[in-house]
Amino acid sequence: MNDATVQLDAVRAQLLGAGITLDIQKKSVKNINFRLKPYRLQCSVPHRLSMSQMAHAISQRVAWALTHHPQVVMQQQSQQLSSSMTVLWGQEQPFALNDTAKLRYYRNQLQTVIPELFVKWQPIVGATANEVRIKKMHTRWGSCNTRARRVWLSVYLPAYPIECTEYVIVHELCHLHHANHSPAFWRTLRQAMPDYQYWHDRLAGRTP
Repeated sequence: MNDATVQLDAVRAQLLGAGITLDIQKKSVKNINFRLKPYRLQCSVPHRLSMSQMAHAISQRVAWALTHHPQVVMQQQSQQLSSSMTVLWGQEQPFALNDTAKLRYYRNQLQTVIPELFVKWQPIVGATANEVRIKKMHTRWGSCNTRARRVWLSVYLPAYPIECTEYVIVHELCHLHHANHSPAFWRTLRQAMPDYQYWHDRLAGRTP
């Protein structure tokens, strides 16, 4: 097994760790092209490119794929939500709403549960947010301004089981301890919510 093959195998393993498969296709193109889709990284590779050159080029794109993949998945989920029937906390509702009414409905539902969920989780995480806001986000389920201690939640969250909203709240509160996604951050998250991975995967569409 040559070095290029070893390098590609390592890349595949790293991507698979995030649920992303690597799809390499030899094509009549001038340059190597990358296209990131939900759970797949497509690579169109010129016929002239050697195995070593290909392995090196793809390895340089791993960090990019891992960073942007959650946003790609979120965009797909948002598009599906806007075109599907009304779902509240993971349960289909006996009425249909247009996109504008659905967002208003979700916002109201989220505003209703936010106070009690933060009262529940802030003592467990050991961090308190100064402010919580709701926003129409297509690339994230939540975000946190650590300096202002302000948490933003996606208006689309009520379309999923309420535990998904709890996970996002815990995730953002943990950022008040660790601003990045360091190993320490994930340890803090796991300590606060041991089953967080299931709800993370549910938001990502990996579990039913």
